[in-house]
Amino acid sequence: MTNVTVLGAGAWGTAFGQVLADAGNNVTMWAIEPEIVEGIRDHHHNGVRLPSVKVLPSNMTATGDRAEAVANADIIIVAIAAQFARVALAEFKELIPETALVASLMKGIERTTGKRMDEVVMETLDLPADHFAAISGPNLSKQIADREPAATVVACENLDNARKIAAACTTDYFRAFVTRDVIGLEMCGSLKNVVALAVGMARGAGYGENTAAMIETRGLAELTALGEAAGADPKTFAGLAGVGDLIATCGSPLSRNYTFGSNLGKGLSVEEATKVSNGVAEGVPTTDAVVALGKQYDVPTPLATAMSHVLSDGISCAQMLSELFGEGISEE
Repeated sequence: MTNVTVLGAGAWGTAFGQVLADAGNNVTMWAIEPEIVEGIRDHHHNGVRLPSVKVLPSNMTATGDRAEAVANADIIIVAIAAQFARVALAEFKELIPETALVASLMKGIERTTGKRMDEVVMETLDLPADHFAAISGPNLSKQIADREPAATVVACENLDNARKIAAACTTDYFRAFVTRDVIGLEMCGSLKNVVALAVGMARGAGYGENTAAMIETRGLAELTALGEAAGADPKTFAGLAGVGDLIATCGSPLSRNYTFGSNLGKGLSVEEATKVSNGVAEGVPTTDAVVALGKQYDVPTPLATAMSHVLSDGISCAQMLSELFGEGISEE
């Protein structure tokens, strides 16, 4: 049995831990909150972050001790909030076994540096690229926790290592595919959150399917162009990690980004939406990072720029859509 450690016991980290346990691994969850550690370790239940799962598998345990968490790990899964990843991972740098593979579930662009999560993880842990993998796809945590059929993509420059991680998270209801396109996978996972904010806002403002489809397809074109400029394979954006994740995130109230945008569309301010959502959706800090990346790579980002004006200046949904359309006639 493979020893797998999940750093971070939020909803997605815990749901993915259950997938790993269902696949036959020994799973150790690490969390900083004592009540979550006690709940998983002693009662097989994460009542704080994933209460919908009444009983977690018996081959899942938890600890708040960093050294204990990673000591015997063959695979380490990082499921920490993206904007806190660098600080949190620094505490693990000297503790992770040299032979361990590290995979990230995080989706976001670091606000202070504009770096992707693969860059953040490898820099912070001084990790070689062939030992790092990104995992991303249409993966809404509650539905996976309910063991509904789903799939994801594991990206690593070393395909053999990608396959090892994919095998560790493949069950009868969860399928993992592999790719070498780490950059593409990272860009898909983070940039689609900005699109989900805009779609949610349009839905909250009362607009229908035509508007949502327009935002999604123009958003996909925008993030594909940006990804390609950064070195990604454009085909990645047409697969599970791109179109697949976009459909799931832009079409479900289970998505925090969609819900946050919907509250903005209903007239709530960013501060009010943050309070209602019990925190800021990852797409919020990612929006300005996308605009900055567009300037860096000389790629137009009309959707991200319009959403940036929503978040910073409080413009309405109608104004956001007007900015997205722009002026004049252009080729698709």
